[in-house]
Amino acid sequence: MTNKRVKQRFKKPVDEKKDLDDLLFSSERINVALLNNHINFLTGEICEENVTEIIRWIAYENTLNTEIPLTLFINSTGGSLTDAFALIDIMHNSHRKIRTFGIGNVMSAAFLVFATGMKGERYIGKYASIMCHQYSGDIYGKHHDIKAQYKETELLNKRMVDVLKRATYMEEKSIKSKLLPPTDVWLTADECINLGIADKFIS
Repeated sequence: MTNKRVKQRFKKPVDEKKDLDDLLFSSERINVALLNNHINFLTGEICEENVTEIIRWIAYENTLNTEIPLTLFINSTGGSLTDAFALIDIMHNSHRKIRTFGIGNVMSAAFLVFATGMKGERYIGKYASIMCHQYSGDIYGKHHDIKAQYKETELLNKRMVDVLKRATYMEEKSIKSKLLPPTDVWLTADECINLGIADKFIS
């Protein structure tokens, strides 16, 4: 009887660091390609950090000698209204037109940013969750501080109306009754288009 030698095959050791580097390089390559095609994303909670990133992007794009529209995808449940207004001011003053694509969540402050996109080029996902409401926040402190904060609350609600008047063809009375009543307003994509907040479905 003879012994059979069994050849063992060993897998080549996995270089996890190299795989991670390749993944990061691939992700970075995608980001660069998107930016080269004038595409960016506003996702997660709206705050100073992600709003600043979009503002810097728009400011840079406005230095380029081209009229190609910018494309901003939005997927956010909202966040800081004042940071949203900072972005809206920049969008209003951009010489480059900005197309907005609403996907996933288009709510609260993100709703206003989406509506600020170029009329005729605001695209909404058929299955997007869309919600608009009055400003909500906490007021606390001494009596005079509360009165001062209440004034700012009223001003914030007025700014919301102004943004929606500019973004749609609705009168102030209709905006307050249909989009900014005391309760949250949930809309379908069809209703969003019928009210002039969006223009087309994403297709």
